[in-house]
Amino acid sequence: MTTIPQQLSPQKLLKTGDANPSESQFRRKLRNLVRRDQVFDFLKPQYHPLLDTRHNILLYIEGVTKSFDGFKAIDDLNLYIREGELRCIIGPNGAGKTTMMDIITGKTRPDEGQVWLGSNLNLLNMDEAEIANAGIGRKFQKPTVFECLTVWHNLELAMAGERGVFDVFRARLNGAQRDEINRVLEQVGLCNQASLLAGNLSHGQKQWLEIGMLLMQKPKLLLVDEPVAGMTHQEMDRTAALLTSLAGEHSVVVVEHDMDFVRSIASTVSVLHQGHVLAEGSMSEIQSNPQVKQVYLGE
Repeated sequence: MTTIPQQLSPQKLLKTGDANPSESQFRRKLRNLVRRDQVFDFLKPQYHPLLDTRHNILLYIEGVTKSFDGFKAIDDLNLYIREGELRCIIGPNGAGKTTMMDIITGKTRPDEGQVWLGSNLNLLNMDEAEIANAGIGRKFQKPTVFECLTVWHNLELAMAGERGVFDVFRARLNGAQRDEINRVLEQVGLCNQASLLAGNLSHGQKQWLEIGMLLMQKPKLLLVDEPVAGMTHQEMDRTAALLTSLAGEHSVVVVEHDMDFVRSIASTVSVLHQGHVLAEGSMSEIQSNPQVKQVYLGE
């Protein structure tokens, strides 16, 4: 037996104050709800109403510590990401870079410290889904795309809003939504591959597609893990141009080991060592820092 959810009841569908709703009114409201040519408010991406970046800081990490079986992966970490900046995070293996991103995205809970998105959103009080919906997108090192679908359909499925099976089945894109997909296709350089199956893309193109899928969610903060691993030099150059173009509209945090790539995109670099920030500054300042030379650059 099919039941009507509470949010689809006549009382919910009719305007407040309607008395004794008739069956015809209810049917009309229900027909309007499932119109395929209409974009509803819940499909329109909106930033979290409590997001406050008036101090120009989007992400606050303060005094964060995390231990695993007695080993401190993160040790009194303090990091601040400004709104619209592109920040590179470097450091040797075991420095805490992945654990840091796990904490930001809610996958791991710290033992101590605070993590805030803007001035009002305490990420430690939110689960992974709530954090993602608040405006944080994460790209892992290995691209995760739907290889059996076209590039276009990958972006369509990633579109911000309610995208459950029923929503996708009955929805028809309007002109604005199509324009948005085309805009992202152009931004990530995949216009000519829109109808191509994602499984037929090169490694670099899959990376760009996944970045595009994140952009469809309109995040405020993108966390990008080793985006150029396995890429050709030409693909690395295009990835550098892409990430640089995202700064301003988004805050972008890039974790990367390739120093030439970091040098090509970074204005500010943070060096993690033993779970805390060892040094921070421009690439030239980092390269001349004696502590960084000793623990990371091997000099």
